[in-house]
Amino acid sequence: IYLFFAHGRFWLSRPQLLPAVSEESPDVDIIVPARNESQTIESVIASLLAQDYPGNFQVFVVDDDSTDDTAALAAAAPRVQVLRLQGKPPGWSGKLWALSRAVRASRAPLLLLTDADILHDSAHLSCLVTQLLRNRLDLVSEMVRLNCSSLAECALVPAFVYFFQMLYPFARVNNARSKTAAAAGGTVLIRREALERIGGLESIRGALIDDVALAQSVKKAGTIFLGHSGLASSLRRYPAFVDIWRMISRTAFTQLRCSAWALAFTLAGLILVWIVPPWSLAFGPGWSRVCGLAACILAIVSYLPTLTRYNRPYLWTLALPLIALFYMAATLASAIDYWRGKGATWKDRAYQS
Repeated sequence: IYLFFAHGRFWLSRPQLLPAVSEESPDVDIIVPARNESQTIESVIASLLAQDYPGNFQVFVVDDDSTDDTAALAAAAPRVQVLRLQGKPPGWSGKLWALSRAVRASRAPLLLLTDADILHDSAHLSCLVTQLLRNRLDLVSEMVRLNCSSLAECALVPAFVYFFQMLYPFARVNNARSKTAAAAGGTVLIRREALERIGGLESIRGALIDDVALAQSVKKAGTIFLGHSGLASSLRRYPAFVDIWRMISRTAFTQLRCSAWALAFTLAGLILVWIVPPWSLAFGPGWSRVCGLAACILAIVSYLPTLTRYNRPYLWTLALPLIALFYMAATLASAIDYWRGKGATWKDRAYQS
């Protein structure tokens, strides 16, 4: 009852930014950190260069010590400045180090930080800038549309978005009076002055969940917006269940601040919300079965908007308990890796949480 009616109505899966053009068009520097992204970088750059933004914009691609043709492919594109890095200083995450180098090289008052696997509609930049300026925001971010074609993606990607919304209800993120803050790293438009106010990217240099860390720092003295995007989509594929397992377990325990108590509370909460109701419905006596049925109905209804967003059959709601078990197991595996000293690995780099 609390999650459905009093938790920021997270399950409505909104807001979504619509195409719009602002009367003002300040200069924008678009920064794309890229490490071994040869399969997607050309398409991503082409979509950025095709923006119909009426103001001036410059595309920076930061080749983060790639071992494939990422740098060469980026350099072949017109009107793109390529920065090449070799290694990173201790204490920095690779992505934040790459972003910081481009921020230093750029000059525009607005910065669009976007991943090397995000495809942008031609109206996307104008839409983001309009949202930032009209509402006098410091940061605008969007959850882009994720790939959802393989069986693993169909089963788990909508649930990933659903659980992210539950963890960070967008209505609370967008409420200046709420302390909840989050961003989605695939698309972040930020004012340079807001970035300088928090001490630059150096202030969060070691963050593995860099998008949320950035949003939290900015919101302490500014305003932010987080929504869904209908104008940008991810090209990154997760063809098998193990690929999504690795994506979740990479930072799940970091999200819990590496706290055993937070892990125990989270697992207990997931069991209470997703496992107890169907169990009570199937095996409980009397009122326990009625309460189990009511909880299952609320869970099913709450998942429908996210499934609608991803054009998935509503029958996937029946798999929610199994999906929750998958996410619980991946989160526990993330904690075990941390306790074993294994840390996180991404693009052939190892990080300590």
